[in-house]
Amino acid sequence: MEKQYKWSREEAYERMGTAERGLDPGEVEGSRNAHGANRLPEAKRPSVAVVFLSQFKDFLVWILLVAAGISAAMGKMESTLVIVAVVILNAVLGTVQHVKAEKSIQSLKALSSPNAKVLREGLKQEIPSAEVVVGDLLLLEAGDFVGADGRVVESNSLQVNESALTGESVSVEKSVEALDGGREEVSLGDRVNMAFSGSHVTYGRGMVLVTGVGEKTEIGKIALLLEQAKEKETPLQRNLDAFGKKLAFLILLISGLVFGLSLYRGNPLMDALLFAISLAVAAIPEALSSIVTIVLSLGTRKLAQENAIVRKLHSVESLGSVSVICSDKTGTLTQNKMTVQKLYFDGRMVEAGGLDLARELERKLLLSSILCNDAVSDEGKQIGDPTEIALVHLGDLYGMDELEARKRHVRLAELPFDSDRKLMSTLNQVDDRRVLFTKGALDVMLQRATHVQVRERIRPIGPDDLRAMEEANHSLSDQGLRVLAFACREFPEQGAPALEDEDGLTLLGLVAMMDPPRLESAQAVADCVRAGIKPVMITGDHKVTASAIARQIGILREGDKAVEGAEIEHLTDQELRERVPEISVYARVSPEHKIRIVQAWQDLGHVVAMTGDGVNDAPALKRADIGIAMGIAGTEVAKDAASMVLMDDNFSTIVKAIGNGRSIYGNIKNAVKFLLSGNTAGILTVLAASLAGLPAPFAPVHLLFINLLTDSLPAIAIGLEPAHGHLMEAPPRDAKKPILDRAFGMEVLLEGLVIGAVTLAAYGVGLSTGSHGVAMTMAFATLSLSRLVHGFNCRMDPPLGLRQFFGNAYSLLAVGLGVLLLLGVLQVGFLRRMFEVADLSGGQYLLVAGLSLLPLLVVQAGKRLRNLFGWS
Repeated sequence: MEKQYKWSREEAYERMGTAERGLDPGEVEGSRNAHGANRLPEAKRPSVAVVFLSQFKDFLVWILLVAAGISAAMGKMESTLVIVAVVILNAVLGTVQHVKAEKSIQSLKALSSPNAKVLREGLKQEIPSAEVVVGDLLLLEAGDFVGADGRVVESNSLQVNESALTGESVSVEKSVEALDGGREEVSLGDRVNMAFSGSHVTYGRGMVLVTGVGEKTEIGKIALLLEQAKEKETPLQRNLDAFGKKLAFLILLISGLVFGLSLYRGNPLMDALLFAISLAVAAIPEALSSIVTIVLSLGTRKLAQENAIVRKLHSVESLGSVSVICSDKTGTLTQNKMTVQKLYFDGRMVEAGGLDLARELERKLLLSSILCNDAVSDEGKQIGDPTEIALVHLGDLYGMDELEARKRHVRLAELPFDSDRKLMSTLNQVDDRRVLFTKGALDVMLQRATHVQVRERIRPIGPDDLRAMEEANHSLSDQGLRVLAFACREFPEQGAPALEDEDGLTLLGLVAMMDPPRLESAQAVADCVRAGIKPVMITGDHKVTASAIARQIGILREGDKAVEGAEIEHLTDQELRERVPEISVYARVSPEHKIRIVQAWQDLGHVVAMTGDGVNDAPALKRADIGIAMGIAGTEVAKDAASMVLMDDNFSTIVKAIGNGRSIYGNIKNAVKFLLSGNTAGILTVLAASLAGLPAPFAPVHLLFINLLTDSLPAIAIGLEPAHGHLMEAPPRDAKKPILDRAFGMEVLLEGLVIGAVTLAAYGVGLSTGSHGVAMTMAFATLSLSRLVHGFNCRMDPPLGLRQFFGNAYSLLAVGLGVLLLLGVLQVGFLRRMFEVADLSGGQYLLVAGLSLLPLLVVQAGKRLRNLFGWS
């Protein structure tokens, strides 16, 4: 038989006032069998089939499919098969990446998966949290997970850690108090008589009447925010989309012109159509989307080696444009572990490691912090309030194990902490004496203390002592430290302590603690500033604490401001946009505030990264251009909402990732230049032949071979080019700047002209033999080989030196494989038939090789002249 409890649900309702809460006991009873009520909203996701079909929405893909259809109608099945295979392969790659990355809201449900202890019909029962309903009585004790929102109806020093919801690392004591004005008018952090789903109990015991489950809980509201938050396209996606539309229009225009010219000259309709198709195939960079995907994928592998796991592929290049990092404090910039920083006693302020245990006062202060303490830290497992765990770790620093100390100095009785008197006391046997150790808030302690210990003696406390203690407390608080005062008194031989015995105390000193910054945070912030990136702290913690941490690591600098969420609550979006540039710290903010802050920076044209680890960070992580979650301390919700997860929870890893993102984008841009300049050469060759009234210089299958095989390998190698220059000393790239600007376009055109000229030269030599087949083969071989070699030109903007030439083994390998593939097409029987090539003589091979090397020499000479004369 289960233990009978004194509380019934009806009595709980009576105590809390059901009318005040808007709960009808009859309705609650009727929902008893509504299993699954405590579930969070499901994310709406497209099926795999829908995702696959969405990969074909690009206009360039439709042009390729139309070209494949026309080729099939003309009996060119080889060209048809190659085009269709490439389009399907690209769609499969995109679908696989989407399915792997898209989890988002699912793990929110996992937060409701642990069991809950409830009181039903006077009996204690353990049920899955998903079956908790409104009106249940939750029984909570240290270590328990809170499975639903509810009103505290009984508290025995109940303390709850709500960091996943609020960002505060300090536990909140819960008490049985009336709400002031209703739940909706009280902020989350001020609801001392409410326990919330997603938090866990760190100390004491209590009973909670469930008032909200599923999406009606605070965590459920965050789930809805997360579902509503829309992800933004990355700069590269926007650039490529805009570029693709312009390129498609240009291709159709030129192809239509060539088709009209062919008909004008009296060519048969099908021949004119084939010529236009050849030009369209030559112009479309079929491998562009695949190459970008591959380069980004390879970039993610490099980032993974440096502890940054990318979940959303295109977010890799967004890193290079990041101009604002909105970072959570707890667990991101800080260690998410309360740590004693300073101690004050006998008029002296010392660091945590500065105690001398040979002195009685310092030894007694340390002993009191361990004995007047319920926390335990054993074999990596920590149980208890974070502030008490910090005191245990202080003892560890001096080799004082809390379990051994408590065994040696047995606790005889205790007066638990409560928020009314702000004190906790324990009665311990110390040698042959009974000693009452007390800790609590200094203002309360000063009212109860009659003596103070200095060095080895105890004397009555005087005005100077009071003033010194208050000044020390003020100084420590201004540094964002949480301060506890410790005192003791000898207790009579008999009897148990009562509340009135917490008087006549001897004050020992103060212990100040905080969640300290990570050791690497200050350097990482400095690196961000040097790279032109604005770091901003957004936290649910107190303003004083947040400002102290931000000032310590360099986020809050001269002229910057720190504000609380309440200050921006009533600002319009326009007013917030005007103020965000001057604000570096946001404290006591809600998930809604975080989204508004991210949105304000985005509206000002910035690319925003948001870091965080808690459930409360998830909506903003999803809304940011790139969300970065902590892998160790982060909740699964935060990880699933993020674009990137840091496996070492190291803020400096973000800086490395941004540097890699800049390098990856530069490599992608160089790969795009390589592809477009080669395609421009093909376009110019076909267009020139058309205008000159010459036969088509290529078969469509020639151009597909060039675009998909000889182009793809060097483009991938360019994507693997090591970082050059001082990437993190330049300002962020302007995300609005198109990938194909005027200077970039001129480079593409000039380099395309050089390659097109040598290709036309080879074609002309071939025509002089009287064989159109030989001319096409020479043009095809020259364009293929010159584009392979042109890959060296596109690896980097500066001239390619000997060290850089051999600095990318992938580039050398790509050219070697490309040459082998080309030789296979020119020499192997079935490949020659498939790719419609003719026999070439040894002299013609040498001519092709010589012409193909000219673009490398010309472009490298041009770069050196540009550097020599300072041409832009």
